[in-house]
Amino acid sequence: MAAGGRAPEPRVLACLGALLAGWVAAGLEAVVIGEVHENVTLYCGNISGPRGLVTWYRNSSEPVFLVSSNSSLPPASPRFSLVSASSLHIEALSLQDEGNYTCQEILNVTRWFHVWLQVASGPYQIEVNISATGRLPNGTLYAVKGSQVDFSCNSSSWPPPMVEWWFQAWNSSGEPFGNNLTVSSFTLLLMSPNLQGNYTCLAMNMLSGRHREVTTELLVYSPPPAAPQCWAEMSSGSFMLQLTCRWDGGYPGANFLWTEEPGGVIVGKSKLGVEILNQSQLSDGKKFRCVGSHIVGPESGASCVVQIGGPSLLSEPLKTCFVGGNVTLTCQVSGAYPPAKILWLRNLTQPEVVIQPNSHYLITQNGQSSTLTIRNCSQDLDEGYYVCRAENPVGVREVDIWLSVKEPLNIGGIVGTIVSLLLLGLAVISGLMLYYSPVFCWKVGNTFRGQDMGDVMVLVDSEEEEEEEEEEDAAEEEEEGNEREELPKERAKHNHIHRVTALVNGNIEQMGNGFQDLQDDSSDQQSDIVQEEDRPV
Repeated sequence: MAAGGRAPEPRVLACLGALLAGWVAAGLEAVVIGEVHENVTLYCGNISGPRGLVTWYRNSSEPVFLVSSNSSLPPASPRFSLVSASSLHIEALSLQDEGNYTCQEILNVTRWFHVWLQVASGPYQIEVNISATGRLPNGTLYAVKGSQVDFSCNSSSWPPPMVEWWFQAWNSSGEPFGNNLTVSSFTLLLMSPNLQGNYTCLAMNMLSGRHREVTTELLVYSPPPAAPQCWAEMSSGSFMLQLTCRWDGGYPGANFLWTEEPGGVIVGKSKLGVEILNQSQLSDGKKFRCVGSHIVGPESGASCVVQIGGPSLLSEPLKTCFVGGNVTLTCQVSGAYPPAKILWLRNLTQPEVVIQPNSHYLITQNGQSSTLTIRNCSQDLDEGYYVCRAENPVGVREVDIWLSVKEPLNIGGIVGTIVSLLLLGLAVISGLMLYYSPVFCWKVGNTFRGQDMGDVMVLVDSEEEEEEEEEEDAAEEEEEGNEREELPKERAKHNHIHRVTALVNGNIEQMGNGFQDLQDDSSDQQSDIVQEEDRPV
């Protein structure tokens, strides 16, 4: 706390002490305390019974006559009078009335009674100053969280009062900040929400016991720490657009203003930040701005923007399902804000009939994607058009999907047919190869049989058959031919068989030699025929 207040000067207190000591030594009877503007009565001793002549004086540099029971002596002031012919009654006290008073009584002897009158003033009013940030219309003060706040309290009183500060948080008992005769101010450096509450300054006159107090409510405000957030959604229970704006974290709550952009046309103001719009106020792509304002700033406020849009649909136009099987229809929504509500409908003739999930229809939705699964497809019940509808307050879109239900195919028969065709093709190809290339067939057979087999195959072409027929005819005509001419023919025939045998057994080298021998034999036969023709008969 900082010092601030009045204290009696030491010199005045010392003089009062000296007078009090003198009065006690002189037989001081009483001390009377009165208050400014009030009345007071000073008693002349503590004596009952008949009284003598009583005269009151005020002690100063020399005694001053005030009032007497002798009727021939008028009082010094109308404010002074005697009560019961002995007590001094003073009306409308002032600070100047404070001092030492003496009562003189003359009966058989003269007696003196002394009374010390003290006059107290106030406290009549208390002035409290709190350096807060601002004041609400109802007079409540508020400070910003983290700021510095100075407190001071002043009171007009004599003698100077004792000043005491009390703090009482909400829903808690009060606690003192301390008391002092001279200190009446203090400072809180960092205001926080737990310092929000009532601050009471109590001023007490220690002479009269009179006290006064003043209580001030101080709130601690804080702005939201982040930017506001706003969004659009369909109003519950109606097909209308609800704009919502939130700016959390501050105290007290902010005020919100919704406007259309561009143009700044005001849509509504509220402390809740919620506005309901009908479809006449909506169009695809329109923007709405929310401006939040707080009592402690920022001055320009903070804002956020919402842009609304109608839905667009994407789906497969054709789907096929086999009887007894399952099929899934998919519908994807894009561009819808607020998010669209997705419905599945059956047939174009009654588009208002919405498909409800059951054991036959399974509907699932993930975000803005919806699927309709049809179980145990039936051609009579399920084939036809299906409608996917997406709707939000901005617009409604629909897409048609044709479902075709077919009988299942005989997979076993198809596979058997394909295999049969493949085998038939292989047989045709093999026959062609055997017809046009017997050597290739022999090579393939030789590969499987092995080269060490002893089988002999004699291949006779048409030219060899003709030569044999000619030789047989020549043998019949010339039964008496020479043996010399037959030996080469037999040798040639046996050589030919030998060479073919080598060809069958896979001896390529011998086969080559065999073809060469065949050519040599053919030339020898031609030379023999020529010689035979030239020979004279």
